[in-house]
Amino acid sequence: MSALPNRDRQAERREATRREIVEAAWEIARRDGLGAVTLREVAAMIGMRSPSLYSHFESKNAIYDAMFGDAWTGYLAEATEAAKTLPDDPRAALEAIAEHFFDFSVADLARYQLMNQRSIPGFVPSEGAYAPSVETMALLHRTMRTIGITDEADIDLFLAITGGLVDCQLANDHGGDRWRRLLPRAIEMYADNVWRQS
Repeated sequence: MSALPNRDRQAERREATRREIVEAAWEIARRDGLGAVTLREVAAMIGMRSPSLYSHFESKNAIYDAMFGDAWTGYLAEATEAAKTLPDDPRAALEAIAEHFFDFSVADLARYQLMNQRSIPGFVPSEGAYAPSVETMALLHRTMRTIGITDEADIDLFLAITGGLVDCQLANDHGGDRWRRLLPRAIEMYADNVWRQS
């Protein structure tokens, strides 16, 4: 007699199908843009009829919601690991945090747009999908405190500088490194300003 608990195979299949739907939506978004994701296109990609998708997602926005949560969960996992290996020097740590976010962001335009821009009219992430982004910000705040940055406005400025360079890179030199090369300089200016005020 087996001591292993019975598996819920139906739930496993349902979760695998949901994952397949989300992966198909990401593939469409990366190929044609976030706005190109349609239930019909997703269904065709995975060999399912459009009405069948409704048994897994109630709407296209529900798919975007799952994608949003997926993206932030992925970044949170990476950021958590990156935080464990930050340099001891506060300036080097700031640059490492910014570079990690920058590189993650520019690696996938559709993912970045869904995570950080409001490019889908009418889409607002659910509380559950939004939770990993809240956890990510809490991780950033804890990390910034360990290197001596505690003022909320200083953290906001750090995010604005890094995010602004990402936006410029994606809009003007997608696939290049024009704004990536400016990141160390921008972080150095930021650090000079923040620690001069202390």
